[in-house]
Amino acid sequence: MDRDNGPGVRVPEQRTPREQAAGTELRFTVLGPVRVWRGGEALPSGSPQQRALLAALLLRYGRTATAAELIDALWGDEPPSQALATVRTYASRLRKTLGQDTLVSEAGGYAVRIPRETLDLTLAQDLASEAEKARGGGDRGQARALINKLLGLWDGEALASLPGPYAENQRAGLEEWRLQLTETRLDLDLEVGCHAEAVSELTALTAAQPLRERLRELLMVALYRSGRQAEALAVYADTRRLLAQELGVDPRPELSQLQQRILRADEELARPADEPAPAAVPVRPAQLPATVPDFTGRASFVRELGDRLVTAEGSVMAVSALAGIGGVGKTTLAVHIAHRARPHFPDGQLYVDLQGAGATAAEPETVLGAFLRALGTADSAIPDSLDERAALYRSVLDGRRILVLLDNAHDAAQIRPLLPGTEGCAALVTSRVRMVGLAGAHLVDLDVMSPEEALQLFTRIVGDERVRAEREAALDVVAACGFLPLAIRIAASRLAARRTWTVSVLAAKLADERRRLDELQAGDLAVKATFELGYGQLEPAQARAFRLLGLADGPDVSLAAAAALLNLDPHTAEDLLESLVDTSLLESAAPGRYRYHDLVRLYARACAERDEQPPVERELALSRLLDFYLATAAGVYALERPGDRLADHREPTQYAGLAFADRHDAQDWLYTEANSLLACVRQSSGRGTLRRAVDLLWAAKDLAESGANSKQYEAAATAVRDLAHEMGDDRAEGRALTTLTNVRLVAGRFDLAERDAQRAMVLARAADDPLPNCWAPNDLGIIALYQNRHSDGETYLEQAIANFRADENRPGEASALCNLSRIHLAMGRTSSAVTLAQQGIDIYDGLGHALRGANGRYALGLALTQRGHLSDAAERLGEALAVFRDSRQRLWEGMTIFRLAEVDLAARAPAQAAAKAEKALAVLRGIGGEWRRGNVLMVLGRALRDVGQAGRAHVCWHEALAIYEGLGSPEAAEVRALLSPAAAA
Repeated sequence: MDRDNGPGVRVPEQRTPREQAAGTELRFTVLGPVRVWRGGEALPSGSPQQRALLAALLLRYGRTATAAELIDALWGDEPPSQALATVRTYASRLRKTLGQDTLVSEAGGYAVRIPRETLDLTLAQDLASEAEKARGGGDRGQARALINKLLGLWDGEALASLPGPYAENQRAGLEEWRLQLTETRLDLDLEVGCHAEAVSELTALTAAQPLRERLRELLMVALYRSGRQAEALAVYADTRRLLAQELGVDPRPELSQLQQRILRADEELARPADEPAPAAVPVRPAQLPATVPDFTGRASFVRELGDRLVTAEGSVMAVSALAGIGGVGKTTLAVHIAHRARPHFPDGQLYVDLQGAGATAAEPETVLGAFLRALGTADSAIPDSLDERAALYRSVLDGRRILVLLDNAHDAAQIRPLLPGTEGCAALVTSRVRMVGLAGAHLVDLDVMSPEEALQLFTRIVGDERVRAEREAALDVVAACGFLPLAIRIAASRLAARRTWTVSVLAAKLADERRRLDELQAGDLAVKATFELGYGQLEPAQARAFRLLGLADGPDVSLAAAAALLNLDPHTAEDLLESLVDTSLLESAAPGRYRYHDLVRLYARACAERDEQPPVERELALSRLLDFYLATAAGVYALERPGDRLADHREPTQYAGLAFADRHDAQDWLYTEANSLLACVRQSSGRGTLRRAVDLLWAAKDLAESGANSKQYEAAATAVRDLAHEMGDDRAEGRALTTLTNVRLVAGRFDLAERDAQRAMVLARAADDPLPNCWAPNDLGIIALYQNRHSDGETYLEQAIANFRADENRPGEASALCNLSRIHLAMGRTSSAVTLAQQGIDIYDGLGHALRGANGRYALGLALTQRGHLSDAAERLGEALAVFRDSRQRLWEGMTIFRLAEVDLAARAPAQAAAKAEKALAVLRGIGGEWRRGNVLMVLGRALRDVGQAGRAHVCWHEALAIYEGLGSPEAAEVRALLSPAAAA
């Protein structure tokens, strides 16, 4: 088999045709140590001078080198007296290894005759040629891939450790070529929008090659496109100062021109020159939902809106907004029109349900993030703020023909940031309200169907034969439905599924006014009447499932959770839910997950309040759902924290949860269920459910600690804390406050965290509750550490250790020991810091506690760094990093990369430190709080200063100072000292 190294370049996995016949094969490498391989075995190639002779022959690509040339290559102007004999000896030895046909003697010299594909350098040259062709043809993605393959052929320094002037000259040339290739690939990175990813690599490269102006130029562009204008300008200032000091020259004109473009905020510079947006690879989204096969009528609207979409009539873009009551068919019509218009939008179609009819409409920044990802933008390149995302979105769409379908919008304010804003694009909007505030939009009010269209739709679903036999009854059915498309579709679907019914039976049911509302065109009431029709036709078990399932607040519900809520086995529950999907009263969000349309959920709840008797059944259903989430989350918690005492101190549950084969499956469940689980916490407001809701928060701590769901977690914790306080439940309030402390520690809001932890300790004593009684002083110790109150921290943590030991909570004891290690480290007691951290690790490892064991290794890594054992520190931190990544702990992943940057800085490797600090900033983006970001900026500034980029360093320190001053942190004084004139001198 061949290994594919790109178009036009096929590299044999091992054998050449000639060597296949001989049963041998040879490969040669010079882009690294000079080696000879037969298959996977490295052959002996002799002393460094013998390898230098081989390299001199290989780099002549089959041409003959005379003995005099080889002597000059090995020894230059000072050959030994026996140089010629030595060359002959080396050649003889190499011939024994390579074979007579490979190293040949002729014309008083020697040559190596090998197939072109067996030398890594010729492969590299072929790849470079292919990359140049791809780039010239406009295929930047292919060019990048080829250059990355090419650079991957290097194995360290070319011609490593070879003596002689020839090897030295060739080595320098190959290193220069490698740098040029790296610059080309980085240039391509910027052309396709990977500027955020390029910053880290360019930071390290400019530190290693401080006088290479092209690298500085690329770094300036990457920083500028990443929104770091001040740092980009600082790079220029550093470069100008360095060139003046080292060479006595000014920067080249291209660099000066780039500085001016950055100063005037050149819009063309802000995005890749020939690309629509900073996307790694242009992506053609095709997100439109499937159109219904039985779409009926609406011919005038199809024609009017279709024409409007494809001819913008001189405006910047075409925007059409459909408005009408629920169930009138806005989405069906919009999807149908969008599919017909697809040929006019060859660059793709975007779709989103904005959930405008519900209480929690989709946030525009969330939608923009999803759109940008669909258009090929890397996560790391997506900004945080709404305005920045909207600007990047418009830039990505510039020059492309994209159709955007914004379904179920709440109001004009929600969709304004989502409009393309560029010529050639179009937007189609559906909403229950008229978008009168949407400037320039073509507004369409969608009414009910005509009687003819309504009957045609009914006939297509039920079948022509049944309707033709009872035409008058069919007209009565569609009239009773108010000619509302969704009502007609539900009624017809019920009839089609019941072959024993006649159309007259259905018409008689609809004639009963108790089954529908009189005024079907009165806003939401029309939708309710439509759903009343479908609900009335359900079997008793279906109707109960429909009612109870609507009680849950989450955005969707899993089959297992639904089974718990309904108190059914999963198979029976699945049959019921799938039958509800068939009626269109429930949607299948994904395999094994279900959701209601927002209005249907409201209707289902109204049915539950009206029909679910006795009313306690509603409370029992939600109680079972809470039990399911608590039991399952507690199982996840136990897998992550073996030996923890939560299982002994949490509230009991009547309903069992899921069991998982391993911690990865458990984590998958927790993060998938996060929004629904936290919604259940907020919903559990009764006196009988409050304590279980608090314990569910405790069991789901990973959602807060990872940073992924911190905001939702905090909102739920705040709600249950307030309710517990109102009810006077000290135990529930104390536990809720402890979970809030955890969230605020993650966010770096230490004053609030301390207030909550202090209050939790008071309540824990009053309630004699061991959980907050142990964890609150542990948290207070961490807070004191971060606030430089080391004596207080030591007192708190010693108290925590005693409390954990009294509760026989070994993992908790290990946590407090590791935290105490950090206190001792801050107090200069390095030896005891190492000992304490190792004690914590020993406990964790003995319990099989992988994730918390990583926290222990993190603490040990800090202590070893300060002690000067940098290699051991890097090893421990590397072990922790692997676990944090595997456990989706983004906060701790970013912090560990930051600590590794500190190790590099201590090891006097500032270029590597700067690169790692950049990575840490990228990982911690949006999580961990500003205080941690300030810490990383401090280290990044020190690393940049040490590699001669003082201007950029000052930008980082000024940003850190603003953060610390805003938080009132004591670290601000340290930054001021770094920025003082005395420090600069």
